[in-house]
Amino acid sequence: MISILDPSFSQLNAYLKEVNPTQLLILVDENTHEHCLPILLGNLETETPFEIIEIEAGEELKTLETATQLWEILTEFETDRKALMINLGGGVITDMGGFIASTYKRGILFINIPTTLLGMCDASIGGKTGIDHQFLKNIIGTFANPQKIFVFPEFLNTLPFVELRSGFAEMLKHGLIADANHWNDLISIKELNAEQIFHLIENSMKIKLNVVKKDFTEQNIRKTLNFGHTIGHAIESLFLEKGKPILHGEAVALGMICETRISFLEHLISKETADSIILNVRRFFPSLDISGFSSEEILHLMKNDKKNSFGNISFSLIKNIGEATFDSSVSTENVNYALHYYQNLD
Repeated sequence: MISILDPSFSQLNAYLKEVNPTQLLILVDENTHEHCLPILLGNLETETPFEIIEIEAGEELKTLETATQLWEILTEFETDRKALMINLGGGVITDMGGFIASTYKRGILFINIPTTLLGMCDASIGGKTGIDHQFLKNIIGTFANPQKIFVFPEFLNTLPFVELRSGFAEMLKHGLIADANHWNDLISIKELNAEQIFHLIENSMKIKLNVVKKDFTEQNIRKTLNFGHTIGHAIESLFLEKGKPILHGEAVALGMICETRISFLEHLISKETADSIILNVRRFFPSLDISGFSSEEILHLMKNDKKNSFGNISFSLIKNIGEATFDSSVSTENVNYALHYYQNLD
């Protein structure tokens, strides 16, 4: 599924020639339209007619209203089932584009060309598509694999630092749940920049791919990829609801700190291991001010998480660096302890 692009985009062009779609639909936001689309179009070799579809950037636009507008646009373009959608962007674009493509006329082909670190290492991989509803993350979605994922690491040079850091959170998570060597390589980085992490991207992608191949529809081991997300998604949703959206990786970093602390409170890891993990996550991610959110608000959103069943909040926790559990039930008391711990770190 994954292809690492060479500078000439030859693999993408060969794929388009092989598939020969009736129409190309290139989904972008205003950022990738400005910084990445010219690079793509400058290297695209195809006679297939194409349309550019632009949406506004940001998680707050990943809604049913935007999805409806996109379905209407495809209808106006008289898009048929042999068309191909190219999702050129970060996690919002690949989530949204995959959802639109997998539902329009019961499914058209789509490929992902992630332009952010988060998209390359996480969001574009695994076949999860989705939109948010009532500030609940990805509560509506499908499992639908892209035909291909083409990765062009040079796109990282177009990213602001905060976007690069956001994707780095998911890379750290991959190391924590599945590969201690990857974790050690990541935390050995002295300065977080594109040059320092280029050579580590492919390994992070392979970790996620290997997990997804074992459990595509998330019945068991794929749930370990949710480490940091049970609390993280709740916090991300609350900031979104308040009209002050934060980047996904910032929420995941907070979630990993809290859920590492819970792993210690649940006697899965030692205090030394927990402290080491938390110290290294905090090296890269400053603390978020969550004092305006009550524990009740956070717990309420956690109870609505799509991974839960039978009314229980389901956690993925750390057993050791490079090893995780899933479907762990945690007491409300320990969740509150972890949130209080986070708020008093500084």
